[in-house]
Amino acid sequence: MTVKNAHHPAFTAIRSEFVEALNVTVQEYEHKVTGAKHFHIASENDENVFLVGLKTVPTDSTGVAHILEHSVLCGSERFPVRDPFFMMIRRSLNTFMNAFTSSDWTAYPFASKNKKDFRNLLDVYLDAVFFSRLDPLDFSQEGHRLEFAEPTNPDSELTYKGVVFNEMKGAMSSTTSVLWQAVTKYLFPSNTYHFNSGGEPTDIPDLSYDELMAFYRKHYHPSNAVFMTFGDIPADELQEEFEAKVLSRFERLDDKDQVSVPNAKRYFSPLRVEEGYAAEEAKENASHVVVGWLLGESIDLAQQFEASLLSSVLLDNSASPLRRVLENSELGSSPSPLCGLEDSNKEMSFMCGLEGVKREDTTNVEALVLSTLEDIVENGVEQDMVDAMLHQLELSQREIGGDSYPYGLQLILGALSTAVHSGDVIAQLDLDPVIEQMREKVTDKDYIPTLVKRLLLDNAHRITLTLSPDEALEARRNQAEKDRLSAIKAGLSEEQTQYIIERSQALKARQEQVDDMSILPKVGMEDVPAALPEYEHEAIDAALPVSFYPQGTNGLVYQQLVVDLPKLTEDETNVLPLYSSLMTELGVGEDDYLAIQSRQAQVCGGLGAHSSIRPEIIDKQRVSGYFVLSSKALVPNTAAMTKLMVDTFQSVRFDEVGRIKELIAQRRARRERSVTGQGHALAMSAATSGMSGLAAQQEAWGGMTGIRNLIEMDDALKADPAAVTALCQTLKTIHEKLQQCAKRVLLVAEPHHKETLLEAIRPAWASIENHEQLTAFALPAVDNTVKQAWVTATQVSFCAKAFKAVAGEHPDVAPLTVLGGFLRNGYLHRAIREQGGAYGGGATFDGSAGAFRFYSYRDPRLLETLADFDASIEWLLSNEHTEDALEEAVLGVIGSMDKPGSPAGEAQGDYFLQLHGRTKAYREAFRAGILAVTIEDLQRVAKLYLTKENENTAVVTASANKTMLTDAGFDICTL
Repeated sequence: MTVKNAHHPAFTAIRSEFVEALNVTVQEYEHKVTGAKHFHIASENDENVFLVGLKTVPTDSTGVAHILEHSVLCGSERFPVRDPFFMMIRRSLNTFMNAFTSSDWTAYPFASKNKKDFRNLLDVYLDAVFFSRLDPLDFSQEGHRLEFAEPTNPDSELTYKGVVFNEMKGAMSSTTSVLWQAVTKYLFPSNTYHFNSGGEPTDIPDLSYDELMAFYRKHYHPSNAVFMTFGDIPADELQEEFEAKVLSRFERLDDKDQVSVPNAKRYFSPLRVEEGYAAEEAKENASHVVVGWLLGESIDLAQQFEASLLSSVLLDNSASPLRRVLENSELGSSPSPLCGLEDSNKEMSFMCGLEGVKREDTTNVEALVLSTLEDIVENGVEQDMVDAMLHQLELSQREIGGDSYPYGLQLILGALSTAVHSGDVIAQLDLDPVIEQMREKVTDKDYIPTLVKRLLLDNAHRITLTLSPDEALEARRNQAEKDRLSAIKAGLSEEQTQYIIERSQALKARQEQVDDMSILPKVGMEDVPAALPEYEHEAIDAALPVSFYPQGTNGLVYQQLVVDLPKLTEDETNVLPLYSSLMTELGVGEDDYLAIQSRQAQVCGGLGAHSSIRPEIIDKQRVSGYFVLSSKALVPNTAAMTKLMVDTFQSVRFDEVGRIKELIAQRRARRERSVTGQGHALAMSAATSGMSGLAAQQEAWGGMTGIRNLIEMDDALKADPAAVTALCQTLKTIHEKLQQCAKRVLLVAEPHHKETLLEAIRPAWASIENHEQLTAFALPAVDNTVKQAWVTATQVSFCAKAFKAVAGEHPDVAPLTVLGGFLRNGYLHRAIREQGGAYGGGATFDGSAGAFRFYSYRDPRLLETLADFDASIEWLLSNEHTEDALEEAVLGVIGSMDKPGSPAGEAQGDYFLQLHGRTKAYREAFRAGILAVTIEDLQRVAKLYLTKENENTAVVTASANKTMLTDAGFDICTL
C-alpha cells in the first residue's frame, strides 16, 4: 500500500510504520505549539473515521464528564444552534456518530464514506469540542434541574429532571452496572476510577454549572487531546483542518496545568466488602461474589499482554481452568458477568467470581478461586491451552471487523486508552512482535504458573465483594429523593420559586425555538450513491453446493453450513434458539464438551449457530427459515475447521445433562440482566407480538415472554428430572430432522485462496448426506391486540406503541419507513428527550412484522410519553412541513441502508438477502421508493394506519406503577 507521508508544517512527524497484519500504515505526529498528538491510520478503506479524545478525570460521582459530553454537543461558536449534533445526524450520510464518556477519557467519534460529509462533520465536531457555548439552559436540560411537576404551579410536587440524570437512573438499575461500580470503588480507593464517571443519580444534583465550566476549561484543551483518524484522506489534509479550525488559537498548557491520573494507593492486605442492589425479591441465592485484583499499567505493553494472555488462559472458554471450576461450582448459578481483564484504564484489573450465590457462601467462593489458582501454580496448565490462546490473539489481530462499529473506529478505540495515557500506540496496534515474544516465553512450562503467582496470589491488593439483593433498597432510595426534594421545596424563598418557574419556561421556549439550520453544513440527495454495491460471487458444484464470495479478509476464511429448516412441532420451535446456542457448547462424538472447547480454540475462532428466519415478501404470515452453523479461521486451518464443523453437525451430544442445565442457567442469568439495558427493544417486541406469527414467536424466544419462559424452564430443570429428559429428547429430535434437510455451504475469503480452500473443504463436506427439502418450516398466523405492562426492578420506564400496517412489496412500506425518522426529527426528539427527560425516543418501521413502532428509552415518564406518541401523529397531520425536513428523513433511511459492514459481514448479508428472496432488484426498487416519498405520502399512511383500531401498547416499568397501569387498562405481566 502506497501512503502519502506529507504533514502540515504546524506538526512534527514522529514516526511511521506499516503494520502488515492490518495492512495499514500508522503515522504519529505532534502539534508543535500545543503538543496535541495526531495518530493517523492510513488505509485504502474509503470509510474515513475521526475521533478526538480528551483525558477527563472526575474527582467525584456528580457525572461532570458525562454531562459535559452531552452539553458540549448543544451548540458552539460557529454553529450557535440549539442541537447541532442531532441536527447533523439528519443532514448527513454518516456511518457512525456518537460521543463516549469512559472512566478517564471522553471521546467524540464519527465516520463517513462520503468525503463532503466527512468534512462537514469534522467542521461541526471540532467547533463543538473546543469552542462549545455551554448555555446554562443546556446544562439544565442535559444534566439536571429542579422543576415543579406542573411547571408553572409552585404548589405541585418538586422533581428532578435531566437527560443524564434519567440515563444514569436507567444505567444504575442494571445489576451489572452496580456490581462494576462497587468493585472499582474498592479496587481504586484513591484515584479517579473510585468514582462513577457517568454519575450516580444521588450525586448528579450536587453538580453546579460553575463546576461544569471549570472542568471544561481545564480538560478540553488541545494539550490534553489526542486526534485519531483512519482512512484514505491523507494526514496533511486533516491537519490543515485541525490547525485552521482549532489549534492555531491555543497555546501549550503549563506542566502544572496538565491533567494526570495518579496510580491508586495499594492495599497491604486483602479487603472484604458488602453492598446491596435493588431487587423485586430478596432471594436466598441471588448474591454476586467477585474477587478482584489491581494489576500493573496498561500502557506497559509487556504487562498488558502478560495479563491478557493470563486472563485468556484462565477464562476464555469452558475448558479454561478457572472458568471450568466456576461453571461447575454448586456455589452459584453461573460465572460473574465481570470475569476477565479490564485494561482500558491506566491501571489494569482482573476479576472473577460467581452470581446466584448464597450470601453466606462468600468465603467459600473466594476459597474456590484461590485454591484453583494455587493448583495452577502447583500443576501448571496444558501447553495446548496456552498455544490456543496465542492462536486466538493472532486471529483477532488479523480480522477486519466493521459489523458493529466501523472497522477504523474499532482500531482507534483499541488504541485510544494507550494514546490518552501517552503509551506506544503503534506497538498497541502492531501485535505481531508481541505475539512472537509470547510464543518464546510460553515454551517455559512455568511461565503461566509464575504469572498466576506474581500477578494474583502474591498480590495483596485484592478485594472480595458481595453484592446482595435488597428488596427495600428501591423504596428507601425513592423516599430519600422525595425527602430531599421536600426539604428543598420547604426552604425555597419566593424569589427561588419564581426562578425555578422562569427557568422551566425559558428552557421550554429554547426547546421550541426554530433555529436557522442553514448555518450547518449538509449533504443532499445529489450526494446519495446512485446504486447498491454489487457483490461478486460464484456457485460451485460439489457434494454440498458452495457459494464463494471473494472479499478482502486479510488471511481469514469464513464458512457457514446453511440448512433448510424443516417443519417443527410447537415444542421444538420454542426451543430452537436453545438448540442453536447449545450445539456449539456441547461434546461431540466420543469427546466431552471440555475437549471440544479446547479443539475449537486451537483451530478456529469458535463455532456459532443460529436460525435465519424472515417473512416471505408476498405474505408476512408465511416464513422462510434456515439453520446456520458458522466459523472462521486462518486460511491454513481451513481443513481442521471444516472437520470440526462436520463433526459437530453430525455427532453433537445432547446427553451431557449437567452441561445442558448449566448452560441454561447461564443463559437465564444473562437474559435477566439484559432487561434494563434493552428495555425499549423488549417493549417494542411485546407491542408487536400480535401482528404476525414470526413476531409472536420472536417475543416467545427473545422478548419479555421469552425471558419468563427461560426462567420457568430453568426452574423446572432444577426440580424435575423428567423435564430434563424431555428437553434432551426434543433437542435430539430437532437434530435428527436437520440431518434430513437440504444443505449448502457459504465460503468467504480472498480470491487467490479459492482453489486451496475448495480442496481443503471438499473431503469433509462430502461425508454429509444431502437431501431434498422436507416440509418447510412454518409458523401459525397471528393477529391479536396487545396492551401489556411488564413490571421489574427499574428506576425508569421503556414505552412502546405499535400500529398494524403493511409489509413486503406493498408501496406504502417506503413512506412508512421514512415516517419514523420524520416524526423523530420533527417532534419526538424534542417532546420525549428534551422536554420529557428520557435518554432517547423515536419511531421506526418494522418491515418483517408490518408494524410502525414508537419507543422511549430510560424514560422518567409513562402515560405522558404514550400521549406524546399520539401527539406526534396529530402534529404530522395538522401542520405544514418543509421539503428540507423530508429530505433529512430520507437521507437518514438511505444512510442506514448503505452503512457498510465488515468484508465478510457484507458478503454474508448479501447471501442471506438473496436466499430469502430480497434480490438486488427488489432492494433497488425499495431504495427508489424511499427516494420518491413525498410529504403527502407520509400524511396519507399515518392517517390510514396509525389509528386506534390498529394500536398495540407495551411498557417495561417499575412495580410502583402497577395500579396506575391497571386503571389504564393494561394487562400486568411479571417475570
